[in-house]
Amino acid sequence: MSSRRSLRRPATLSAVACAALATGLLTAPQSAVAAGARIHDIQGSTRLSPLAGQQVSGVPGTVTAVRSFGSARGFWVQDPHPDDDAATSEAIFVFTGGQTPKVAVGDTVTVAGKVSEYYPGGKDAGLQSVTEITGATWTVDSSGAALPAAFRLNPASIPGRYAPRADGENIETLPLRPRSYALDRYESLEGMRVSVSGSPVVGATNTHHELWVTAEPRHHRTARGGVLYGSYKDPNPGRVKVASLIPFAQRPFPVADVGDELTGTTAGPLDYDNFGGYSLQATELGTLTDHGPAPESTRKQTARELAVATYNVENLAPTTPQAKFDRLAAALVDHLAAPDVVALEEVQDDSGATDNGVVSAGATLKKLTDAIKAAGGPAYEWRQIDPANDQDGGQPGGNIRVAFLFNPERVSFTDIAGGDATTPVKVVDDHGKAGLSASPGRIAPADPAWKDSRKPLVGQFSLKGRPGSRVFVVANHFNSKGGDQGLDSRFQPPARSSETQRIAQAGLVNTFVKDLLAKDPRADVVVAGDLNDYQFSPALKTLTGGGALTDLVGRLPRSERYGYVYNGNSQVLDHMLTSRHLARVDYDIVHINAEYADQASDHDPQVLRIRP
Repeated sequence: MSSRRSLRRPATLSAVACAALATGLLTAPQSAVAAGARIHDIQGSTRLSPLAGQQVSGVPGTVTAVRSFGSARGFWVQDPHPDDDAATSEAIFVFTGGQTPKVAVGDTVTVAGKVSEYYPGGKDAGLQSVTEITGATWTVDSSGAALPAAFRLNPASIPGRYAPRADGENIETLPLRPRSYALDRYESLEGMRVSVSGSPVVGATNTHHELWVTAEPRHHRTARGGVLYGSYKDPNPGRVKVASLIPFAQRPFPVADVGDELTGTTAGPLDYDNFGGYSLQATELGTLTDHGPAPESTRKQTARELAVATYNVENLAPTTPQAKFDRLAAALVDHLAAPDVVALEEVQDDSGATDNGVVSAGATLKKLTDAIKAAGGPAYEWRQIDPANDQDGGQPGGNIRVAFLFNPERVSFTDIAGGDATTPVKVVDDHGKAGLSASPGRIAPADPAWKDSRKPLVGQFSLKGRPGSRVFVVANHFNSKGGDQGLDSRFQPPARSSETQRIAQAGLVNTFVKDLLAKDPRADVVVAGDLNDYQFSPALKTLTGGGALTDLVGRLPRSERYGYVYNGNSQVLDHMLTSRHLARVDYDIVHINAEYADQASDHDPQVLRIRP
């Protein structure tokens, strides 16, 4: 409950109580500890409040923002009289649940309630907590107060190091060092008004009306305006998510692409959630300036070149709107120049996400190939293997799998019977050359490494006009990063639990490629797909182990090594790799999706041109 009355002087802690709080030796009754606490007393100098679980009263401050929608409503209060400790935040969120609080920006209030630590996503998710006041009551003392100046996020205020290293242990109780670590800086500003100015957009607007900017405009920029995630050591500390507290009818949220800019000032309280970490909840929103580059197109392959592409088509099913099929088709025809072979990932069964036992995908692939032909492309044929029902992970009921499209006017597919969901493909001797026991075939489908994950599909192709040519293409979709701790985890460095399975998967594919090369050291092998891991990851080191394969992303200029954007980081998840005989290749990541708010898939496709 709240009421309005004339301004009154806020209560303060006694000098004895302050000294006791500073030493942690306060032994007075709980009410004596908490009565008249300032916000910086509540926030403390670590990630956890020293008063967590206790009742506080008489907490003074100015309302800087109100969240009046959703199930996590409330308001932010900031003390206009800070202490001299940079580690202690001067603001806090007052949580009112589903009830819209009866306060306005500029109200000076005194608040009472319970100090709580809220873990977005649940404590087991490994993320940091948000210090809040819950079960609150408050008194409005006056209105129209000036808001505290926003803390400017810029290269001078954000440390270059991201987080303290703790050998994977919890950093919650470590003293905050906001001048040393970016995560500590953000935590020391929890709930406070912060601002960014002239901010490059590094993560496109999503369906939840959020985008990402960087407060460090010169740090690790990509060729097209994003920020490059190039190592575990530097996750780009300047990235900040921007959402809006401004009513949509008053100010629609900007629809921005990577490379655009929020000109002017964007300001509001710094929040934290489980969908990207620290978030600027804007009460003042900059103006969108369109600087983003246009979608790319790759060149057409020559008559002597075989063009192989990989494209994650993101849960494609017959129930998918026709508009998406048409966009994917236009991309393959116009932007990818109609590759000869396409490794597709996330092709769903003919009933989509309905879990009814259907595993065939003929209707899905026909709808796609019909759309390609309607867009002026070739009459692609396809090869794939139906998985066992509900055994390959992905969206429940969708039975996603990898599949091949190929242009029969340009290439031939070598069909060899025997491939099914459970039978492993083997390397065989074929008149002194490497051959397959089945084409298409799946690599070690019963191995535990593929539990609840897509199995690689191997096919043998030949380029027409090149007698005797044979190219082995392995289409992949390794297990996802689900379950990994976030970059902003309270455990540093964060654990990557899903990595173990990808390393095992990579080992199986590496072994298969080595078997091909043992039969024929000059075999032409292309390994392609969504590997769900970075070029510098242990999984990719395993996949390329022993020199069996070269990861082609390493041949691109550093600023072009990305095809996926996550939480404002431009990164590599999809890869194309080649055996050593394919020394001369032309490789291109075609940027048409990941950097854009309007996208047909969240992945950019890739094209490789070789001369078998």
